[in-house]
Parts: sequence; structure tokens; C-alpha cells
Amino acid sequence: MKITTSSPPVAAKTVNLRTDNPVAQAYGVSTGSPSTTGSSQVALSSASRQLLVLQEGGSDINVERVHAIRAAIASGELKIDPSRIADSLIASAQELLK
Repeated sequence: MKITTSSPPVAAKTVNLRTDNPVAQAYGVSTGSPSTTGSSQVALSSASRQLLVLQEGGSDINVERVHAIRAAIASGELKIDPSRIADSLIASAQELLK
């Protein structure tokens, strides 16, 4: 089944900011273009800084283990222990609830 539109898509229109916008003036929001408003500062929260540190810390994926598991799956030798998986899931959930 082919879905077609009955009319061609319309291009989005640009929005012009009014320089005399009373709401923007009341809240101290500049309505100038970004190049004329100056520089901005961004403050990162402690959680975002921690995430950046974790990202820069490297990968927590053991590539050799991944290749070994792929080879075991391909050869049909991978043994899955459902009770071990369930225990790990429960322990992980308990850790998250602390």
C-alpha cells in the first residue's frame, strides 16, 4: 500500500522577533540576533560533570569477552544459566532501589 500526500509540503517560515516585545522586555530577554547579544555562559551541574568524567574514562566493554561470546554463540557452545541471570537482575534492581 502506497501512501501519498495530496499536496506538496510547505516550507517552514522564519520567525521574526519583535524588538518591542513587551513580554521579552519584562523578563529581560534580549530579542537581538545572537551575534549582537554577546557571549553566554553555561553552568554544568555536578551530575553532568560526573557524566563527562565517566565518558572520558574509557569504555567499560570487554572487547575480548564480546568476541568470545560471539564465537560461543556461533559454534553453539554458549550455555545460558537462567537462574544466574535472574539473580543478577534482582541484585541490580535492589542496588537501584537503595
